[in-house]
Amino acid sequence: MKITFNAPVILTFSFLCAGVYLFNSPSHPANDLFSLAPEWNFSSFKWYFRLFSNTLGHASSDHLMGNLAFILLLGPLIEEKYGSKNTVIMLLSTALICSLIHITLSNSYLLGASGIVFMLILLTSLVNFKSGEIPLTFILIVLVYIGKEVMGTFADDNISHTTHIIGGIVGAAFGFMLNKNSKPKTTKSIL
Repeated sequence: MKITFNAPVILTFSFLCAGVYLFNSPSHPANDLFSLAPEWNFSSFKWYFRLFSNTLGHASSDHLMGNLAFILLLGPLIEEKYGSKNTVIMLLSTALICSLIHITLSNSYLLGASGIVFMLILLTSLVNFKSGEIPLTFILIVLVYIGKEVMGTFADDNISHTTHIIGGIVGAAFGFMLNKNSKPKTTKSIL
């Protein structure tokens, strides 16, 4: 048996998150290339970079490990189903959309891959989506994960629940778009 690099995009993203956490110790988030300040700054190259790089930064080892557990569990399934190129597009799109909406609605710094985690959760629930059908698992995931985040928006817990919700919405949108031409399976009766 040999070890294989089975999901290159997901594994590379995971290693980057771990590397940033291990080797980046900013004294303040404003000095950090891996967090996003709640401001619009079109004249700064660093600002554009941070729109994407904030997903690599994490506030604590628990934050990092929690996100990596989901990314490494769900990501390879997504990368195998949709391909590496689509996975990169989904990761970058989710990072950008979550960042822009966070800046618009929040006055706190943003860091972590939680938006991407929620994109993967909702996208995974639609892996077997067929045109004309809505999987019950998708409905239950929306109720459990997104419902919890909607309730969390009222808590003062320093968590960007809006980013989680937006990540989930982006994942659902990708799931419906990427599977829109799939046909429902016909089931045969054994009687």
